[in-house]
Amino acid sequence: MKRTPLIAALVGAAILAIGTAVYFTDTIEQRPGALAILTPPIAKTTPFWPARVSLLAGDGRDGVIDGPASANRFSDPYGVAIGARGVVYVADGGEANRIRLVQPDGTVSTLAGGKEGFADGIGAAAAFHTPSALALDHEGNLYVADTGNHAIRKVGPDGTVTTVAGSGSPGYLDGVGRAAQFNGPVGIAVDDAGIVYVADTYNDRIRRIAPDGTVSTLAGNGKPGLLDGALLDAGFDTPSALAAGRDGTLYVADTGNHAVRRIKPDGTVDTLAIPLEGEIRPPLRRPAGLALTRDGYLYIAASAGGRILQLTPDGEMRPLQDADRPLDPNGFGSDGTVQLYGPRGIAVGRDGSLVVADASAHRVHRLAPPREGEAAPVLVRPALVTRTEPMPWPVGPQDMVHEVVGVMGEVRGAYNGDSRHHFHAGLDVRADVGAKVLAVFPSKVTDPHANWGFNSLSEGLSLGPLSYIHMRVGRDPQGRPLDPHFQILRDAKGKAERVRVPRGTRFAVGDALGTINAMAHVHLDYYQGGTVVNPLTLPFTGFTDTVPPTIQRIALYDGAGKRITAKKGQPILLTRSLGEVQVVVNAYDQVNGNLARRKLGLYKLGYQLLGANGTPLAGFEQPLITQVFDRLPRNQDAVKAVYAPTSGITVYGSKSTQFDYALNNRLQDGEIETGSWRIGELAPGRYTLRIHAADFAGNLALEGRDLAFEVE
Repeated sequence: MKRTPLIAALVGAAILAIGTAVYFTDTIEQRPGALAILTPPIAKTTPFWPARVSLLAGDGRDGVIDGPASANRFSDPYGVAIGARGVVYVADGGEANRIRLVQPDGTVSTLAGGKEGFADGIGAAAAFHTPSALALDHEGNLYVADTGNHAIRKVGPDGTVTTVAGSGSPGYLDGVGRAAQFNGPVGIAVDDAGIVYVADTYNDRIRRIAPDGTVSTLAGNGKPGLLDGALLDAGFDTPSALAAGRDGTLYVADTGNHAVRRIKPDGTVDTLAIPLEGEIRPPLRRPAGLALTRDGYLYIAASAGGRILQLTPDGEMRPLQDADRPLDPNGFGSDGTVQLYGPRGIAVGRDGSLVVADASAHRVHRLAPPREGEAAPVLVRPALVTRTEPMPWPVGPQDMVHEVVGVMGEVRGAYNGDSRHHFHAGLDVRADVGAKVLAVFPSKVTDPHANWGFNSLSEGLSLGPLSYIHMRVGRDPQGRPLDPHFQILRDAKGKAERVRVPRGTRFAVGDALGTINAMAHVHLDYYQGGTVVNPLTLPFTGFTDTVPPTIQRIALYDGAGKRITAKKGQPILLTRSLGEVQVVVNAYDQVNGNLARRKLGLYKLGYQLLGANGTPLAGFEQPLITQVFDRLPRNQDAVKAVYAPTSGITVYGSKSTQFDYALNNRLQDGEIETGSWRIGELAPGRYTLRIHAADFAGNLALEGRDLAFEVE
């Protein structure tokens, strides 16, 4: 075919549109009312392809900065959509409340919005309130689920924002345009005919908007639950994402049910995928994003656990494997799958690559198969931000010191008898049962399903950078609602059966979040850039720690796990033939004002080797630090690498609290590496093993830190 100058130009545009794809086509697609354009071919989907995760935009910190890839910043990147020439649209909630554009080179700009509100207009004159999912139609119009405004908005290619439907107030009402009402819509999709579908999240319904603006209810009985069947009889629980198929099928991320549902053209709803009963840490947890390929493969962003799952047309579902982080054979590190922190929106490009908004990490990623000869990208974690101004406590009085009864990194068990089931991820602050839990940051709810565990001991709420746990969320000790922040859902008899705290809800410092349950403390998990970091970095008012850690014993074990002992008053005798030895340190910390029985975990551990004259050996002039509890590993099974089997706490059946640290296994910046002490590398002679045991304040254990041994 002979190319005219226009055709040649459009071929170039088509190549740009598919980014990294190396093919193009001269096929011309004509859309009604639009210029004829060249459409690149759509890549055929490979089942369960290995994905390379690269950073597209965002420096990993909460904020709003436009600019080049090295410096831009997001507050709450949620919905994503891929437009012409590879441009990515991002709905940025949080404090941004705007629609951002990400160019293929990572440069970020603002298309519309910029302040929290409800206003139509062009560019910065428009206002959103916690925008969530995005969807593009064939004319280049962007549809936005404007969650906090309970409305569906449309952004034209020139940045003009108009309201398609929704009154701005929460409710449930079918009608035309602004006469209709939604309740916190989070998910949205547009089919090939231009019909807009809405996940009306807190109405537990799926709505339909016709091209003339008429809103009707497609599916859902309005009560949270899991029920298949006829459209209006079906039950959903906090649906948060949609994907429209070419055959008229609509896919639903049913977040509260941890399920993927399907609305079929025959007028029925069924369940496509759900965790198996009794499955431990299933990969499909709280799905929050969906993307459908033209050949029928469904991608699912599982916000809890961070996996990206692929569901094939024949119903097989698996997480995508991480091409650069293979399975750790020890079982303590990577499980071999892609693991983001809090993925929400997901979009698939014509070349088959994925764009994912990792909201908890404040970043936007691209997932694509690795290319031959291409080096793996280095995804740098943002440096930890240390706060210096005194922080209010999560219980009252907020300006008075309270007892800390648990710190990050301590071993925790399970009631099934496993004494090393998981790490304690945060900070425990003691309080009386029934006392109010109070917000310590001015924060906004970002998760569409932000609270969990109604009436259980582990009930909690995710708010801003913190999770507050072990409280009756939004209720006083008698179960009455604390204030209008909280939606109390009741059964047919009027009994409270759950609480909702919608995405976009704001809290000020000191606002009541709930009341302490029978656990008699509030637990705080603290997140930066998606990772769990040590809450002791928050300088709570009046908190001091001048008490050094206590080392109770140092033990050595051979390769068979047998303890190596010594005669009384003699150094431990080690033969070089032992090869490798494990060092286990039993130690704990205390802080000012705590009860004497209160044992806390350490912050930093390491060791030195001293010669017979007491001077450090070469390479040990400073302690070799092996464990730092500043961030925790993603894999909870890593607790079995950090702690010896003799560890445990009384809550889970141990006779006494014992923190036995396996000193040779490394924990650095949230990454685990197993190892041992190679005795064979030491020359015969007498030595001292000196333990470096420190708390977060920098206090060092000085007593019981030395173990004499002799190598022969």
